[in-house]
Amino acid sequence: MTGIEIRGGVELPALREDVELHTSDGLTLVGELAVPLDRDPVATIVALHPLPTAGGFMDSHIIRKMAGRLPALAGLAVLRFNFRGVSSPRGTSGGSFGEGLDERHDLAAAMDLVATRKLPRPWLLGWSFGTEVVLKYGLEHPIVGAILLSPPLHRATDAEIGAWAGSGKRLVAVIPELDDYLRPTEARQRFAVVPDIDLVVVDGGKHLWVGESQTRRVLTEVVQRLNPAALPLLTSWPMAPRG
Repeated sequence: MTGIEIRGGVELPALREDVELHTSDGLTLVGELAVPLDRDPVATIVALHPLPTAGGFMDSHIIRKMAGRLPALAGLAVLRFNFRGVSSPRGTSGGSFGEGLDERHDLAAAMDLVATRKLPRPWLLGWSFGTEVVLKYGLEHPIVGAILLSPPLHRATDAEIGAWAGSGKRLVAVIPELDDYLRPTEARQRFAVVPDIDLVVVDGGKHLWVGESQTRRVLTEVVQRLNPAALPLLTSWPMAPRG
């Protein structure tokens, strides 16, 4: 049987469920939980999307591709959702943009669902604005660690970053060489307060990770931390993807 090339918006087999998250300040957020079709997940990604006021949402392409590929390719559960006030084809989350402050409640609601569903080994994964929420509030939750994609470090303070040092939580920062906001030299300086950080520089990388080669690099870095036995990731699938 001819395989399907895994690229772009290809969606591989998984159990996908529309979910609602309920915040402590009374909002309902919309999201999706994707888990492997034929096995229990080995770890969990809780994905926090880029800046809502710049078009970030749960379908921002890297996050959508994680949900579309990694349950099948790497045995991971992927929980993604719209922050407060954000719309996508899945629907609109209640409330309005909280400037990276009220989103603390959104993260807590996501982690409540992780606990309720008994999802294993949760990792936070933030992209751009999502990394600010991770850095500011991630240590409040029982996580294995956090992965930061293109962190701008506009909202997180040095004290909040430094709190990760010695926390027992792993911290991975994936820094594009050609980032619009935080390039490798400055990233090393800002993250020096976390001596045990796993800082990865992606040569030629850009903030938005556009293109299949950059997508695969990001997904590989994620799987390397959560389930390295699944590497190298397949580039074709022996059956037609669903959806």
